[in-house]
Amino acid sequence: MKNLVKALLGSVVIAYAAIPASAATLDDVKNRGALRCGVNTGLPGFASQNDKGEWQGLDVDYCKAVAAAVFEGDASKVQYSPLSAVQRFPALQNNEIDLLARNTTWTMNRDTALGLNFVGVNYYDGQGFMVRKDLNITSALQLSGATVCVQAGTTTELNLTDYFRANNMEFNPVVIEQQSDVNSAYEQGRCDVLTTDASGLYASRLELANPDEHVVLPEIISKEPLGPVVRQGDEQWFDIVKWVHFGLLNAEELGVTQDNVEEMAANSENPDVRRLLGKDGTFGQDVGLTNDWMVHVIKAVGNYGEIFDRNVGPSTPLKIQRGLNALWTKGGLQYAPPVR
Repeated sequence: MKNLVKALLGSVVIAYAAIPASAATLDDVKNRGALRCGVNTGLPGFASQNDKGEWQGLDVDYCKAVAAAVFEGDASKVQYSPLSAVQRFPALQNNEIDLLARNTTWTMNRDTALGLNFVGVNYYDGQGFMVRKDLNITSALQLSGATVCVQAGTTTELNLTDYFRANNMEFNPVVIEQQSDVNSAYEQGRCDVLTTDASGLYASRLELANPDEHVVLPEIISKEPLGPVVRQGDEQWFDIVKWVHFGLLNAEELGVTQDNVEEMAANSENPDVRRLLGKDGTFGQDVGLTNDWMVHVIKAVGNYGEIFDRNVGPSTPLKIQRGLNALWTKGGLQYAPPVR
């Protein structure tokens, strides 16, 4: 029966994947007066609501950045759709959202068979494990026989099985749809181990009653390139979201910030800066935006480094170092094609 359900669900996903994107997503967004953006139901640092009910986080800032590009600086024109891991792809495939910015791993299957396009990597991550300190476990290789809490419908679930099989270890999975429920199950002692992307583990630990009683183990068992996603079938929309991402990276590399963007736009003689900020060429017009589209974006959210530092960086409760997410000029993997 379980295999039959999985087969039927697989058929549903394949059917959804056949639905192409509207060839005029930009027009749809403008006519609606808001960007519909799918985000996590609640992951500190990436997408969560503050005490005022306002959405904030690294992925949320990507939603705001795209809205600022489309609506000439108005980053508030976003309708947020909190989605579970199981809900996220059907919501995008069925045109319920225009953009998915929800700590989603770029894989071949998702990029092809599901009818989706990943626009880039806004956070390089990898899967890890968290346990209680009093278990005195120092390595994931000591977890044979453990009960492991994991979110359903994720690459995390698949990686978990692969890792234990490759290391000839056994485990008992506790598979739950909502990440908040996964975290609760772990805190209640229903499992020995919590596994998800390392960034998610640090975020989840903050929400535990006694964070210092839990430790993230050193092993990273997978590549998890996380990034925004759009539907296949609308190249203009794909280009817009992709170049918003690249523009944020180029802005950091060129030293263009939220504070100095207007001054740089008015006075910089650097050809790369002038093209990025719309002073030379017709790069914005070429994708259906205004030429100063990146001025609007940077004024609204800053460059990539500012987004990272504000939401997940060393001065935040998550205290995450740039690491792989540093620019290529500083030993990281973040690299953007030039605006030319």
